Amino acid sequence: MQDLLKKLEAINYRFIEVSTLIVDPDIISDMDRYVKLNKEYRDLEEIVGVYKKYKNILDNLVGAREILAVEEDPEMREMAKAEIDDLEKQKPELEEQIKYLLIPKDPEDDKNAIMELRAGTGGDEACIFVEDCFRMYTLFFKNMGWSYEILNSQEGGTKGYKEVSMEVTGAGIYGMLKFESGVHRVQRVPETESQGRVHTSAITVAVLPEAEEVDFELDMNDVRKDTFRASGAGGQHINKTESAIRLTHLPSGLVVECQDGRSQHKNLEKAISVLRSRLYQIELDRVHEERAAQRKTLVSTGDRSAKIRTYNYPQGRITDHRINKTMYNLSSFMNGDIQEMIDSLKMAENAEKMKGETA
Repeated sequence: MQDLLKKLEAINYRFIEVSTLIVDPDIISDMDRYVKLNKEYRDLEEIVGVYKKYKNILDNLVGAREILAVEEDPEMREMAKAEIDDLEKQKPELEEQIKYLLIPKDPEDDKNAIMELRAGTGGDEACIFVEDCFRMYTLFFKNMGWSYEILNSQEGGTKGYKEVSMEVTGAGIYGMLKFESGVHRVQRVPETESQGRVHTSAITVAVLPEAEEVDFELDMNDVRKDTFRASGAGGQHINKTESAIRLTHLPSGLVVECQDGRSQHKNLEKAISVLRSRLYQIELDRVHEERAAQRKTLVSTGDRSAKIRTYNYPQGRITDHRINKTMYNLSSFMNGDIQEMIDSLKMAENAEKMKGETA
């Protein structure tokens, strides 16, 4: 318990320090530093609030025990005993809350996200499943009060999409959606299958934290910009103007296209955002690999080629292979009811982090 108190006292000291810094005119004039300190203040505020409650309980316990040690009046002794019992019940709950809050937070968790869905093996059926998952996620976003904007889309041969990418904005988005990165496999009878045989198809989902300029400085001298006419649904406008943008990052060879916006300027702005986020993700992956060498985690492997989930339509089940969790509510799941699975993945990751902290 002494170690826990020392950690909390150090956090409280830092919170007081940051509280002073964010009203310093020199800090306010340095926008990058001010933004970072403001975020640190918000992150520390919750744990400091819990620490104060915990410290209050410990102080009251000491006081109640001192009364019990010296007091002879039976009524006062009963009151002290009742207070001790009540405080001892509250103490372990707060300790668990503190342990949870002390788990190192991924600094990217509060960011908006870029989400990319692509058809993999399975031809037309994979394209249809991209459309199904796109619908599933957008219904989930609606439930969460998040908004999204399609950045780029490419229609499939007969139905669905070969690819859809979107920007998702709201509170704590990347921390929720990051668990969706990987290969999603579907087992069902395709619409085109006359014999009623179950086929297996797959799509890949990539979720990137949306990088801001303070996170990653993109040198536009390293980027080639091309314009072209957008293709796909959109009426006459699509064929008349070269509003679509293709950016090529010359050092890495990364290519980003954005064509769903009406104006070239808007598409350029979005394409730069996606390119910056992808390059930022490459840097994050490098850092995560270095950390993984010290401590492996099962949930956030970062390996986008890993099969993370199977959607089995004949059995009406969804199985997440990282945590061996199976749910038999496929219909509601595909209608955006995915919170339980995300919560289970978050709990598994936090349990791993707690093990790492105590190892």
